Amino acid sequence: MFGKSSYRVIRIGHPLLRKSCRDIVPEECGSKKFGGIIRKMIRTMRAYEGVGLAANQVALDMKLVVMECQSSRRYPDSFDFALEVWINPRILRVSKETVSDWEGCLSIPGYRGIVPRAREVTFEAWTPKGEKVQKTVRGFHARVMQHETDHLIGKVYIDRMPDLKQWVHLETFNKLMHTHVKDRVD
Repeated sequence: MFGKSSYRVIRIGHPLLRKSCRDIVPEECGSKKFGGIIRKMIRTMRAYEGVGLAANQVALDMKLVVMECQSSRRYPDSFDFALEVWINPRILRVSKETVSDWEGCLSIPGYRGIVPRAREVTFEAWTPKGEKVQKTVRGFHARVMQHETDHLIGKVYIDRMPDLKQWVHLETFNKLMHTHVKDRVD
């Protein structure tokens, strides 16, 4: 499963997960190496059945995220969105309205927690083609964007939880939600 075509996701406790990542400079973006990093991150996210992946989760110190939700087994009630690749994403505005819902993380496998997030966010980022984009996303899509941009500043979802009593093992989560969700653990 792993090898040259994908990365291993690092786990909580690795220092890079708690570090603010460096900005990517424009000169990096057009290189063959950078394109390979993006492709490898996408394959890794899909191999782990994730809906998002930040570069520091695969031990790369750079502000790069990939996101995609296509009938996710880890988030079966979520709404789908197409593959997105964002360079140096930065949230500009968040809605006052928040929604509390379950989150998990590829770097913290086997657990879920209730996390409040803004229902809507507006962010700016660069595309791999060098276009600056400003976009507003809502619902689950906004939750994923907030989760991934948190990674880039050294935060994980449990840092956003107001009540750690709502942090549960996946086995308990499945009983509570009447699901059979599994995280990939290697």
